[in-house]
Amino acid sequence: MLILLLSVCSPAFALEFTSAEEEYIKNNPEVRLCVDPDWVPFERINEDGKHEGIAADLLALISSRTGITFTLVPTKDWDESLALSKSGGCDALSFLNSTPQREEWLIFTEPHFTDSNVFVTREEHSFIADPADLPDETIVFPKGTAMEELIRRDYPNLKIILTDSEIGAFNMVSDRKADMTMRSLIMAAYTIKKQGLFNLKISGRLPGYKNYLRMGVVKEKSMLRGILNKGIATITNAEREEIINRHVSINVQTPANYRLLMQIFAVAAVLLIIFIRWNMKLRELNKRLEKASQTDVLTGLYNRTMIDSRYYGEFERSRRYVRPFSVIMFDVDHFKEVNDKFGHLEGDKVLVKIAAALKETVRNSDIAGRWGGEEFLILCPETAADDAVILAERIRAAVRSLGNRDPQQVTVSLGIAQSEESDTPDTLLLRADKALYQAKNSGRDRVCRI
Repeated sequence: MLILLLSVCSPAFALEFTSAEEEYIKNNPEVRLCVDPDWVPFERINEDGKHEGIAADLLALISSRTGITFTLVPTKDWDESLALSKSGGCDALSFLNSTPQREEWLIFTEPHFTDSNVFVTREEHSFIADPADLPDETIVFPKGTAMEELIRRDYPNLKIILTDSEIGAFNMVSDRKADMTMRSLIMAAYTIKKQGLFNLKISGRLPGYKNYLRMGVVKEKSMLRGILNKGIATITNAEREEIINRHVSINVQTPANYRLLMQIFAVAAVLLIIFIRWNMKLRELNKRLEKASQTDVLTGLYNRTMIDSRYYGEFERSRRYVRPFSVIMFDVDHFKEVNDKFGHLEGDKVLVKIAAALKETVRNSDIAGRWGGEEFLILCPETAADDAVILAERIRAAVRSLGNRDPQQVTVSLGIAQSEESDTPDTLLLRADKALYQAKNSGRDRVCRI
């Protein structure tokens, strides 16, 4: 078995390869590599024809720890790199997201770098919470990006404009030729600072649109992917941070007045500490305000406004991707009698206990909220009615296990409806409500579906 013992600015690494991987490295020591020649600071081909940037430094670590040598195949732009990998002109691509289109000819390693994507707009543009709420706005991308493919699929309301370069996308937003672009957070911060585009700002980000940057390997070289993954697994977060700092920071050399520099540093340090503490307090306050605006004070579940908002989003998503979506509506049986006999404070305690049982019972993918009074709503994405019935029965049993309120057992009745092609958001809720009342009229403490 081949053991590579290497020490390159890091602890010694011992990578174990199978006999098949050992034979592959022996027979295929060089990998023809295509890159993006103009994606600073991530990567570029410099004036001397060499690969440099964050991706190049990460690949140098992978190379040193696997014994694989990357041989650069020069290209004029990213489109040509993609085309060459598709036609067999190179074996691997250095730094890209996996997309369904690219999976037609590539297999992907584990991520060797992650970074959020953000919306970049002019200063006067409002915060972007949901791009689906932006009809008739334009978004510009460099040609051939994964984010263009995803936005084109998920947000057809946005008009997509293509340009030939990264800086071209930022300049079009700056010059009011496009309303926004979506780029990597590191790329956005670097470009705005480097190019002095201070009329631009970061206006939001989309959950789920993170860059998971990987190496793409042509499909017939699956053994190579396994070898590269072993090298990627050795890269530490500290090494990634050092590489980022090496390329994103901008150093300006001037004759040094060390006393003045120390004074400036001391003042800057004090201001930085004040700013950090203020920013931490502001973030904490914003989190509290955001939570308060979304959370029911009594139960800690989503409130009516928030569950309503999530409901419309999940309904639309199920339609867009033709995926199953069910809702469970339930309320507490004879709750008025609990309030009348034991008082509203005791009634509140019952609701709190039910909410706690609900949190313990629902799945991570489910979304639960207080719909109003003693009524609750659970959204079940990617769930057909049969599976929703199973979940509803678990909720019913969990409530029954809370104990007796002499002489009355606290129970709940639950109604289920699965979204159908003819449904609107309102009709789906009406059918769930009808199923709930069917459960009530059938004797309570039961689950009904429509």
